[in-house]
Amino acid sequence: MSQRSRVLPGFGLSLGFTLAYVSFIVLIPLAAVFIKSFGIGWDGLWEILTSERILKSLQLSFSSALIAAFINVVFGLLLAWCLVRYNFPGKRLVDALVDLPFALPTAVAGIALTSLYAPTGWLGQYLEPLGIQVAYSPIGITLALVFIGIPFIVRTVQPVLSDIETELEEAASALGANRWQTITKIILPILLPALFTGFALAFARGVGEYGSVIFIAGNQPFKTEIAPLMIISRLEEYDYAGATTIAAVMLVLSFIILFAINLLQAWANRRTGRNVT
Repeated sequence: MSQRSRVLPGFGLSLGFTLAYVSFIVLIPLAAVFIKSFGIGWDGLWEILTSERILKSLQLSFSSALIAAFINVVFGLLLAWCLVRYNFPGKRLVDALVDLPFALPTAVAGIALTSLYAPTGWLGQYLEPLGIQVAYSPIGITLALVFIGIPFIVRTVQPVLSDIETELEEAASALGANRWQTITKIILPILLPALFTGFALAFARGVGEYGSVIFIAGNQPFKTEIAPLMIISRLEEYDYAGATTIAAVMLVLSFIILFAINLLQAWANRRTGRNVT
């Protein structure tokens, strides 16, 4: 045969389509962000990077996203555990409601949360006398990010938890391990890679979230302004270079954090004996 048969028929066409898709959808837009941001020069770049208002918004966006992702890891793991290991009335309904933040428009979620936790809302009116202000504060922003991020944890942990055989727990118990040792030594090491994946997805979604946060944030300068709002404000002023500069900063910071999470995920995979390529 003059031409060696390929194991994967159509590999060249598939690879070409994949590279073209990634280039047009991901690489070219990201490159345009950095190219456009350098158009303002080093002085303009330094002015934006040292602006107190922008630094406060970046700090609020990243800290709220990280806190919300950590909260989602805990409650998402508990929710996934209940859905997998227990049978209770309304289980199918709860399982379907987990995906509600995916289907619900983000603006609708933000308006609903604001109406609930505003000082005159159904829940806010009881929290306000206690000195707890949820709406128009960083607490409200974190709450909105928890709402939109919890499905990522549940849906990444749930399949892994379903594959864990109960015989592992029974064997650990037969060997003298208590419940805490079984969870920390047997179950959690297996779930760690999935938890890191869900954490990364929830964090990435939370950093760039706009629709569900903008209403409950209140948009108070230096207090509750998020970084995506700064980008929108620059775009409304036709300051495209300034908007892309803020976006580039968010992109670099997000990449660094996600890279660190991926390193932790690779470490967790090696611990559980799974090869990562």
